[in-house]
Amino acid sequence: MSSAEPGKVYLVGAGPGDPDLLTLKAARLLAEAGVVLHDDLVPQSILDMAGKQALIISVGKRCGRKKITQAAIHDLMIVSARRGLSVIRLKSGDPMIFGRAAEEIDALREAEVPFEIIPGVTAASSAAAFVGASLTDRRVASRLIVLSGHRNVPQQDLWPGELPADVTLAIYMPGQDIHHVAASLLRSGLSGEVPCVAVTDASRPAAAFTVSQLSALAALPTTFAPTLLLVGHAFEAVLRRDASEALIPLASNPLPLRKSQ
Repeated sequence: MSSAEPGKVYLVGAGPGDPDLLTLKAARLLAEAGVVLHDDLVPQSILDMAGKQALIISVGKRCGRKKITQAAIHDLMIVSARRGLSVIRLKSGDPMIFGRAAEEIDALREAEVPFEIIPGVTAASSAAAFVGASLTDRRVASRLIVLSGHRNVPQQDLWPGELPADVTLAIYMPGQDIHHVAASLLRSGLSGEVPCVAVTDASRPAAAFTVSQLSALAALPTTFAPTLLLVGHAFEAVLRRDASEALIPLASNPLPLRKSQ
């Protein structure tokens, strides 16, 4: 087993929040790190796994509020590595999915600082596991598209064209404007009857989900908690399961927030 090397940067996936979902390698590197630069979504229970020798620095950016610029994060990684420290750049989920890892890799390569990428469990996998449904199902969903709801142009469609009927969408950071998300997906050709599952705090103690059809998606309650939106016929069973317990018409109302399966 390799140890954390002085002068090297590790882009490490912290997973969706449950410390038990860290890879063995990620846990080992955390215990040996000299510096840990972590996102805001990484919980304290994972930060506590760092060794006492580690300097722990939050470099998170959430909901448009920035503690630090991306350029400053690059500088922290490079300067710390050049001082002979093993540097953990700890990212929520998997570092290669919506984590700005490409920019950090470019900066490290330009500075000629060695680095290594340690994958993590991404939120879509954790959310699907929580609701007890596969992201793909060869009977109804043969494709998976991973999207970001955070757009540089706020009213830009999530998908510029027609979406196939047999697709599962995993929409990260859907934001507070769920009405726009619903309208965008309908414009892309999805049926209003397609199931939608919004999962908050996947894998954490406060994990919960709510489910509706696409036609009722705009009525789902919004939250500032980390949310991932799953859309597609692969979640028909989740829709049926919750509909059997609902006392409200499914087609026009979302179902209440649920804590478990």
